Amino acid sequence: MTTVDDMVVGTANYLDDVRIIDTDTHIIEPADLWTSRVPKKWVDLVPQVRWDPEGGEDVWMLGDTKLYAAGLACGASWHEYPPDHPRHIEDADVRNYDPYKRLEHMDLYGIEAQVLYPNIGVFQVNHFMDAAVEPALAVEMVRAYNDFLLEWRDIAPRRYIPIMTLPFWDLPASLAEMRRAKEEGHKGIVFPARMGDFSLPELSDPHWDPLWAQAQEMQLSINFHIGSGNIPMYGTSNAGKHLNYAWTGTLLFNLNASAIVSVIFGGIAERFPSLDFVSVESGVGWLPFLVEQMDWNWLGAGIHKKHPELKLLPSEYFARQIYSCFWFETETAKAAIRQLGADRILYETDFPHSTGMTPGPATGASAPRDYLRKHFSDMPEADMRKVLYSNAARLYHLA
Repeated sequence: MTTVDDMVVGTANYLDDVRIIDTDTHIIEPADLWTSRVPKKWVDLVPQVRWDPEGGEDVWMLGDTKLYAAGLACGASWHEYPPDHPRHIEDADVRNYDPYKRLEHMDLYGIEAQVLYPNIGVFQVNHFMDAAVEPALAVEMVRAYNDFLLEWRDIAPRRYIPIMTLPFWDLPASLAEMRRAKEEGHKGIVFPARMGDFSLPELSDPHWDPLWAQAQEMQLSINFHIGSGNIPMYGTSNAGKHLNYAWTGTLLFNLNASAIVSVIFGGIAERFPSLDFVSVESGVGWLPFLVEQMDWNWLGAGIHKKHPELKLLPSEYFARQIYSCFWFETETAKAAIRQLGADRILYETDFPHSTGMTPGPATGASAPRDYLRKHFSDMPEADMRKVLYSNAARLYHLA
């Protein structure tokens, strides 16, 4: 009798050469991203890298505000356990920030294409809203980042998939940037999941309906990346930096539940039935429970009678419009695929973050195809081809 382990170590397997679209990766921004792209009158006001003598490292600064260490997200192949990181971006593996070396990395690990997300441009964008930043400059900073992603796309148009960020605190400016960035080649929108963090209307508020409507018309998905706009920190003052890092990361992965529930219970999915939403860098193993409890509470509260305008069950809205990504999971991911179906589950590596699927001296990660071959060889081939490639190709409208 042939076992899965026999298949992993012995025979050829379709997972050895199946096409893969990596649906969540990050670019480590170069130090001159904004200073080289905004008008000279604003150069001193935009994010830039400076040496922090107190911390002994390069940090991103916005005016006098320290954003975070420039090398913090450079996790690929770094030799120390996170949150320890390179003191300078240049000390990190070049694949973190060089688009040509990144392509070599993708070839090595069998990745056909990568969806590109920001670091500062998503995790620290709340600082762009600061009153000290001129409104016109704040919008210009967002445009500059989106243009930077397009420069990567231009190097390998079929392999780099840019996802735009928006000046979401300015709705007219956001609508304008959506039109501009889509025309230039962006394939989706990264958007915060918890607007209360910014004292803005919640996702379900009609305030956002013009944005949802335009995104639906333009066939741009709404991608809720964990920590978008603001990363809450967890842990305790006496736990130590490594424990607090793991503590925060664990809880961050679960925060997108609020976005999914808001999309469904808030009527967004009903009002915009062809608009796709993506839960990014949040895993999938918890989703069957979320879907089941949404239906349970929905039926228990008599929503079909009290809110007849909501015509479907949460599980039906979910199956129609919600995508989710996984990377390190094994049995929980397989259970989610079996229970929810394979049509809206995506695969990511989170490269080059330290939680990602990049082997190195301070990580338990294995190479993507080794991981897939070891843990998913017993899954139906048709399902895994959807998860690894065709779902993302459909979602991001790739030729």
